[in-house]
Amino acid sequence: MSAPKFTPVGPQSYDSTYERDPRHVEVDSYINLHLLSDAKNSYNSAMDKIYRDSIAAGLPDIACSPAQAKFLMLQIQICNATNILEVGTLGGYSAAWMALAGPSVKVTTIEINKEYAAVASDNLVEAGLKDQVEILQGAGLDILPQLASQVESGARPPFDFVFIDANKQDNLEYFNLAVSMTKPHTAIIVDNVVRNGKVASAYEAEKDDRVLGARQLIEGIGKDDRVDATVIQTVGEKNYDGFLLAIRR
Repeated sequence: MSAPKFTPVGPQSYDSTYERDPRHVEVDSYINLHLLSDAKNSYNSAMDKIYRDSIAAGLPDIACSPAQAKFLMLQIQICNATNILEVGTLGGYSAAWMALAGPSVKVTTIEINKEYAAVASDNLVEAGLKDQVEILQGAGLDILPQLASQVESGARPPFDFVFIDANKQDNLEYFNLAVSMTKPHTAIIVDNVVRNGKVASAYEAEKDDRVLGARQLIEGIGKDDRVDATVIQTVGEKNYDGFLLAIRR
């Protein structure tokens, strides 16, 4: 008997500007069929709806893939984290997945775009996650110092997991502010740092400030005694990229 067909969920479902290797898409589809099916995960349909509603609302097709989003959820469970910071909400897809790590998990997420934040709010309400996700609308470099002050004063507890997926040019500043309000052994993940391999090229950094931002992040963290870190290269629905994983000492 042939395996049931998996309906694509995430970036592969829509036209986009991402370069795609069909092998990567096929592997993700196979994995999702068995590990991200409705039968395996009762919340899968709700997460799919968040993604589709975000696309329908005109948001760019730049959210995490389903496999990547579930990876974040699993990482939070591994870390036993409950107070999550996210920089870059978009339509709330990754925030929703992270909130699913457990009923006591609280996600504080920052979105600079007012329209995106409104879409995310609607998505999270419909998914039944509004009480677990706090959306702060504004620029990350404006809001993060406010959060840091709240953590320092004791008005807000330290964060024990951080996901940064916003404009790449300010990654190092986001990272430095995030580290200042975390507990020891906190995991900090920064997405999209490999840039299809361009991060290794100083020439590419001269042409693309997103590549420059990724290089500044990696080189800056290499000199930062507060953390230990590595970069993992990835392939998948969004082709070739990777993420940085740092641990607060």
